[in-house]
Amino acid sequence: MTPPTSGPKTPPAPRPRPGGRTARTRRQVLDAVLAELGAHGYDGLTVEAVAARAGVHRTTVYRRWRDVGGLLADVLDAAGADDWAPPDTGSLEDDLTGLNDEIHDALTARPPVVPALIAASFRSPQAAEAQRRLWDERYARCEVVVDRALARGDLPRGTAPRPLLVAATAPLYHQLLLLGGAPDPHLPRRAARVAALAGAAGAFTEGGPAGGV
Repeated sequence: MTPPTSGPKTPPAPRPRPGGRTARTRRQVLDAVLAELGAHGYDGLTVEAVAARAGVHRTTVYRRWRDVGGLLADVLDAAGADDWAPPDTGSLEDDLTGLNDEIHDALTARPPVVPALIAASFRSPQAAEAQRRLWDERYARCEVVVDRALARGDLPRGTAPRPLLVAATAPLYHQLLLLGGAPDPHLPRRAARVAALAGAAGAFTEGGPAGGV
């Protein structure tokens, strides 16, 4: 969700055709990008290192992805092309906790691939745009969590899904990335409970708690 940096934008890399050898090569290369990024960070990420780790010729990587920005963008776009769905526990707080548990695990995993991807988005315009697409798509998928809570009557009518979801998940990014805090197994539920209680009080309706519907 970070804004793209200023300056000219590199044209998007051509997308490999799905299936067969092309798909295998793409998977090898994208896995290599993640491994290199986790091991060396953005500054150590090079087309040559990715090609060597993936076991493909560097001209193959240059031809399909052009540069590091193209590689990062494809990694992020590939992450959004899955069948992941948010949990359905029958409880807004539990659903949000499930989401936050996944975020907590991703942000504290070793090697730190997800934090490295987020950091890379501050350095690469292509990665920034791809990451914004990915996060927007993920939040859109998660809106069903709020829709279900509305249908159950757990939230007041007019509750806006996106602000509630951002309020529930933002504390993890703030604590674990911005502040560099240690893993906290209690943080996912604590943040979820605060957001669920605020939502039930009407904090995410147009008029806020005093003007909730």
